Amino acid sequence: MTLIKSISGIRGTIGGKTADNLTPIDTVKFAAAYGAFIKNSNPHIKKVKVVIGRDARISGKMISSLVANTLVGLGIDVIDLGLSTTPTVEVAVPLENAVGGIILTASHNPKQWNALKLLNEKGEFLNGAEGEEILELAESEDFEFSDVDDLGKYSKDTSYLEKHIQAVLNLELVDVEAIRKANFKVVVDGVNSTGGIFIPALLKELNVACVELYCTPNGQFPHNPEPLKEHLTDISNLVVEEKAALGIVVDPDVDRLALICEDGSMFGEEYTLVACADYVLGKLDGGNTVSNLSSSRALSDVTQKHGGTYTASAVGEVNVVIKMKETNTVIGGEGNGGIIYPASHYGRDSLVGVALFLSHLANKKMSCKELRDSYPSYFMSKNKIELTPEIDVDKILMTMASNYVNEDVNTIDGVKIDFANEWIHLRKSNTEPIIRIYTEAKSQQAADDLAIRFINEIRTLIA
Repeated sequence: MTLIKSISGIRGTIGGKTADNLTPIDTVKFAAAYGAFIKNSNPHIKKVKVVIGRDARISGKMISSLVANTLVGLGIDVIDLGLSTTPTVEVAVPLENAVGGIILTASHNPKQWNALKLLNEKGEFLNGAEGEEILELAESEDFEFSDVDDLGKYSKDTSYLEKHIQAVLNLELVDVEAIRKANFKVVVDGVNSTGGIFIPALLKELNVACVELYCTPNGQFPHNPEPLKEHLTDISNLVVEEKAALGIVVDPDVDRLALICEDGSMFGEEYTLVACADYVLGKLDGGNTVSNLSSSRALSDVTQKHGGTYTASAVGEVNVVIKMKETNTVIGGEGNGGIIYPASHYGRDSLVGVALFLSHLANKKMSCKELRDSYPSYFMSKNKIELTPEIDVDKILMTMASNYVNEDVNTIDGVKIDFANEWIHLRKSNTEPIIRIYTEAKSQQAADDLAIRFINEIRTLIA
């Protein structure tokens, strides 16, 4: 069993021993550290307010109660959205004039996991320095609880399903009329979490016929909740059986969006962002985009087609957002199906992604498969090489970078080497002696071969 502490929050498996797993004691300790940080950061506010929400995990109600009552004990007012999504909590924080938010979800991890994801007053993830401060507070237990007269107030607000959906419908580039006229029929796999509530509710407002698959929010994930091809055979088959226009798949906290074409084939997580960017850039007559270094080159191709500038960031949503703000980006995100649309908010949002994609499809008047085939085809390979603890991984990465000085080399996050028709990204794991290896090329064989070539080069260095 596992407990992982990082600058983005705390994540672990339920049960087991304190400090080894996400136990009630660890949950309270970390929530208290966040609460103390929020209060320390806002000394001018007499009574600070925090928004919380959770996905449908079996442990969610327990973890949520622990977090809420810990914050109340610190004198913090808590607004609990209950069953919600990561982007919904992100939207709610500034609307409630709160100083922060906590999302209780382990994202795509299996049902035995849960986590606390931490937001600032803008509804955006904390930066590295803020995360480090919270980790230090948790370690030192340097927090002070309120006396009985200064306890925070707890309240529930279940209105954000409607508020979030309405905010999406109000976005200028969401073509509600075109979607409603298209008479789409879709299949939705909500992996028995909150996507099974929010996505069908959005589709209903758009006059989209919705066939629900695994949309009961009971936390019993019917398959591995990461929306990858090998986990999605049920929805692929049902899309064909129902003669649907497409399939929509989200992860448990609804910040990753994968799509299935009408023939049951994968549209591709990498291409969710590509298609949405194509639509937005087309409507705006250009604009800048950002994705992380491990995302497909197809986004760069589409951006250039529209006369915009593409920029790569270090891996991680916080890094993508920072780079988006620096480059005045109109749309960005991550190749895992995460759409970040600043006109809405700076967070990955599958509801926004669905609305933009359906707008694109309705305007194009073509099938999902035809749309996918209109984009450049790239193929990825994801591998890793395990090393012994005494090996200097940073030195290996520096050596690999120096070996390819005549190529386009980026070292902001590991080493990425861009060749004419393919690229490789080498990243060090922060928790174990591993180099993760991502490649992309114009065929699967070429991507696999590139990975094997670099694995052999690394092994030569450490031999």
